[in-house]
Amino acid sequence: MRTKWEQVDGQDIERWMVHLLGRYSHAYARNQYRALQQFFKWWAAEEELPDPMARLHPPKVTDRLVPVFTSGELSALEKACAGRGFAQRRDAAIIAVIRATGIRLAKLAAIRYDPADTQRTDIDLWQREITVRGKAGKPRIVRFGYQAAQTLDRYLRVRARHAGVAAAAVAGG
Repeated sequence: MRTKWEQVDGQDIERWMVHLLGRYSHAYARNQYRALQQFFKWWAAEEELPDPMARLHPPKVTDRLVPVFTSGELSALEKACAGRGFAQRRDAAIIAVIRATGIRLAKLAAIRYDPADTQRTDIDLWQREITVRGKAGKPRIVRFGYQAAQTLDRYLRVRARHAGVAAAAVAGG
């Protein structure tokens, strides 16, 4: 156990990197390495001591493929959402929009819909597009096909009759 920065050497840093790589992603370990490297570069210059990281190399970041659903898995999900009820239509619309646009779930959850006010609606079924917001609220249009529009329209019609939506509209929500 080191109690002073002067006691830290390259082997200590390598052991710490091995620990990080065993518990976290390679990208996280590399970020930690870079932060420590900057600190020791500054510290060595300030204290006029050798930099313990001078001959070390950052961990390599290996690209990980993001797992995606197979078409069979998507078909099984769509079958599980078959039905005319609110939950089935909602779930089918979620899957259809994600499948058609590739937007992230957080962006999907932030979509606004108010059929009475076009300024508060992000969905345009006629143009088959949704306005999503990116960083700093910057709007971006994503388009979708006829099948997704049909599924979304079926959901919105069921949603309009749903008790929870009607109660929120009366309350001003």
